[in-house]
Amino acid sequence: MSLPRVINDNGAWCWFQDERAVVDPVGQVLVVGSIAAPEGPGGAERAGNVELTVVDLRSGSSQVVVLHERFEADDHDVPALWRRPDGRWLAVYTKHKTDDLTRWRVSEPGDPRTWGPERTFDWSEFTGGRGVTYSNLHELDGRLYCFARAVNDDPCALVSDDDGDTWAYAGKLFTRPKVGYVNGYTRYVSSPSRVDLVTTDHHPRDYDNSIYHGYLEAGALHRTDGTVVDAVALDGEAPSQVELTTVLAAGSKSDGEPMTHCWTIDIRRGSDGSLAAVLLARHDTAEDPADAFARQHPVPDHRFFYGRLAPGGTWQVHQLAKAGPGLLPHENDYTGLVAIDPYDLDSLYVSTPIDPRDGTPLAHHEIFHARTPDAGATWAWTPVTADSAADNLRPIVAPGDPNRIPLLWFRGDMTASQHYDCEVVLVDTPRQR
Repeated sequence: MSLPRVINDNGAWCWFQDERAVVDPVGQVLVVGSIAAPEGPGGAERAGNVELTVVDLRSGSSQVVVLHERFEADDHDVPALWRRPDGRWLAVYTKHKTDDLTRWRVSEPGDPRTWGPERTFDWSEFTGGRGVTYSNLHELDGRLYCFARAVNDDPCALVSDDDGDTWAYAGKLFTRPKVGYVNGYTRYVSSPSRVDLVTTDHHPRDYDNSIYHGYLEAGALHRTDGTVVDAVALDGEAPSQVELTTVLAAGSKSDGEPMTHCWTIDIRRGSDGSLAAVLLARHDTAEDPADAFARQHPVPDHRFFYGRLAPGGTWQVHQLAKAGPGLLPHENDYTGLVAIDPYDLDSLYVSTPIDPRDGTPLAHHEIFHARTPDAGATWAWTPVTADSAADNLRPIVAPGDPNRIPLLWFRGDMTASQHYDCEVVLVDTPRQR
């Protein structure tokens, strides 16, 4: 694998927006969204910029385009991207619960470097002014949906019938009483007629979450086995996510060890209808008050899990790798994360500070490639990075061109979602057939 190259010297992203990076297979252009931070190059003048890095995959040249200057220095604000049928690009982004606006811009045809004016949808009629977060763009039955966290801090959606030129409120996907910060962290994947999702109860710092799966199809919300949970989804008060199929239960055991406080990481769908999901759980260990490491890392032992669902089958879940301690002292469940290859569900890219080959602690988070021959029961590991001088975090494999593997991550020092000195890097390789 070739060495990573820097394509943006100041950027990072959260993981509850998609797609954050997309390839145009005709123009051979990669577009990557990120948010600049005050600690990086450009400092306060650049902090909070909503940026797109546009990479010409033929020449290797790249250009940073600013969608909104000094928007908000927060990695939760990264845009979701979608290529429209007319050749234009759509970018949708929000602040992190600090206002009630979903914002979007549409590019010129075939040119993600040139964008039309910013437009807004105001959620305040539905949220009561409590804010909106995240953008996830998915087409379903010829309509474009933008899934967000909004009303009552539940998963909700906007809908567009003109490829994102205008938006209307679609409704709530789930409803449950508030516990702590918010309700439900949801990851989505779509085909033209179906949207699958995995979701939690609440934030893992507030609640001992389980992970649930369901899907939207023909206007209804279903459990994994096809049972209808909500016959008219996004209409009126929605059901609780606990009515869906449990994929990873809080308190379940892996190799005899109890797992708690689950969180969602990634989900992808194969061409045969199979699903793969990567999940996170804590293996809680007793804290020693005299242990300085434990005081700095209140949750010292996270585990990644891999779930696989064959068409007509049931979820098979296996422990994937150790994810190490919480990335940030005040965010005990942040980890380096995992990306599933959107065109190869047997292939993952894992960020971890523990070598998955032998359990050796590492100085920094490194990226490893993992491949399974048996739907996740066993894995073969290959390092992508090694002996790094900084953490390598939150990998993405950008979809769009099944003939190449554009692997992205950011590396550097991250102390909060609002404070980091990180650069975005790319390794782009042809897919071996």
